[in-house]
Amino acid sequence: MAGIQETGSSPQPRALFGKGASRRRVGIQIDMTPMVDIAFLLLIFFMVTTVFRQPRAIELNVPEPSAKVAVPETNVLTVYIDQNESMFTRLGPGAIERTDADHVFDVLRQRAAANPNLIILVKIHRQAKYEHMVDMLDGFEDAHLERFSLAVLDDADAKLLEGAR
Repeated sequence: MAGIQETGSSPQPRALFGKGASRRRVGIQIDMTPMVDIAFLLLIFFMVTTVFRQPRAIELNVPEPSAKVAVPETNVLTVYIDQNESMFTRLGPGAIERTDADHVFDVLRQRAAANPNLIILVKIHRQAKYEHMVDMLDGFEDAHLERFSLAVLDDADAKLLEGAR
């Protein structure tokens, strides 16, 4: 544990004040072994009992390439993301509206509450950042929107967006 080790020879008489007043040094040794043992036990305890977050994966149901499903155009809400990372929405054959990226999920929730058969189609430009697609998928999961599709923004859609700017 701890011990005191005296150094030097027998104590010399010394003056209480003045030049002759010098203190005798006493060497103290503290055994650190128990503290190191406790530190390692705590480290091992926390390593064993820690629950790591499971990796999150998004499950996508991909239809067959030859599968065709007829959907009324009024039940389709299209979200466009162009190469400049601007977002636009369009419900059915209606007008294209510019939408703020921070409020896009509010719009989607409102439209989904108004129409339970709503299908969301996300068209993303090939040069847009990948993180926008991941953010959209995460947002769909958070908003509990399960009926959506992803597609590439083609040239005809890009011309439509040019007119909406």
